Amino acid sequence: MDKLEKTDSEIAKLILAEEKRQQESLIMIPSENYTSQAVREALGSVLTDKYSEGYPGKRYYQGNQFIDEIEKLAIERAKKLFGVPYVNVQPHSGCEGNLAILGALCRPGDKILSQHLSMGGHLSMGQSASVTSKYYRPYYYGLTEKGDINWQELKIQAKKHKPKVIFCGGTAFTKVFDFAKFAKIADEVNAYFVADVSHIAGLIAGYVHPSPKDYAHLIMTTTHKTLRGPRGAMIMVTKKGLAKDKLLAEKIDKAVFPGLQGGPHNNNIAALAVALKEANGPTFRDYARQIVKNSKTLAKELTKYGFKLIGGGSENHMIWIDLTNKGLDGWTVAWACEAAGIICNRQTIPFDKKPPYYPSGLRLGTPALTTRGMKEKEMVLIAGWLNEVVEHLRQIDLKGIGSSNKSKDQRARKIFKQKIFHDQFLLGVESRVRKLCQRF
Repeated sequence: MDKLEKTDSEIAKLILAEEKRQQESLIMIPSENYTSQAVREALGSVLTDKYSEGYPGKRYYQGNQFIDEIEKLAIERAKKLFGVPYVNVQPHSGCEGNLAILGALCRPGDKILSQHLSMGGHLSMGQSASVTSKYYRPYYYGLTEKGDINWQELKIQAKKHKPKVIFCGGTAFTKVFDFAKFAKIADEVNAYFVADVSHIAGLIAGYVHPSPKDYAHLIMTTTHKTLRGPRGAMIMVTKKGLAKDKLLAEKIDKAVFPGLQGGPHNNNIAALAVALKEANGPTFRDYARQIVKNSKTLAKELTKYGFKLIGGGSENHMIWIDLTNKGLDGWTVAWACEAAGIICNRQTIPFDKKPPYYPSGLRLGTPALTTRGMKEKEMVLIAGWLNEVVEHLRQIDLKGIGSSNKSKDQRARKIFKQKIFHDQFLLGVESRVRKLCQRF
């Protein structure tokens, strides 16, 4: 970082501070991971300087002979890894990927069906806070109290509304997706079945989660999370999708560019190509298996401490905690965990009575810990520390937090945030966390 330090010491200092934070903390947000140095080198390369509107062999700018080869490599590696006939690697993010899919398949006012946001769905699939709900008519299905898809509700909603698109996937789900069930319902109402596998793409690539390629018409995934690539997205059309509409790949291309985006981020596409190469081999498969082993171990240990888990445990990389039996909300626990060096995120739970910003749940996962080389033994330690943090919170004065008086609640939360990073008990946990991180 010699050049950056000379040019902008303020930014250089902040980047180094962030690097230190990542090194000394337990990164347990399920959608975060560590990329390899090779991926970061591609991401920070001269490719960021090139503009390349269009697709390989059909650009609107000159000087793209090498860019074309890079994008074609990324496409071929994705097709091979996921076993699909077509991939678009240009979407800048998962939200844009899903928006492009809707743009390709739907007209304004068409009906779409997805998992409800409060039950683990994602904003980009027609949730009320998203622009997608302004263009399309969204309907939702939820989860059962055991954390599984509410298949009866999904089937009723599908038959009643006959949506153009049915989504599966979202931001919180701890079980293995039954893609065949989704496909059967979608086929019965002649809907497109779109599988958003953003969270589990790496598990699919590593053969520890089934693939939707034989069931879905389209697959969308982000490229970070369990896949360990740069931040971006891919849209895949399956054989089933092309059988339903032979022009589907062409429609997706047009929906991404020029329908939604201008020039692709060439540095991201190159970094993605590197990540896809890394993911296609036995080392990555071992990694994917260990993610699931770690998650199952962590979930099992947490249940021993009386934590209530949505879904009863974990079958993938994610653990979803219902904190209601602990008398705490996810906002409070997430901040206390951060003070202890454990980075996770608050999350609504099914049938949550609390607002989304101060929900009843906590979401955490094992992809980044597994990348560092941590295994079951470390998960046992971490479960103990999480329990210590929660039990400590239950013993201290949280007066005012959760008050029906909004002003009183906000004052109490402000005071809590000011004090929590100076809490001696949590600093003691943080010291033990840091020592563990130094070993990995």
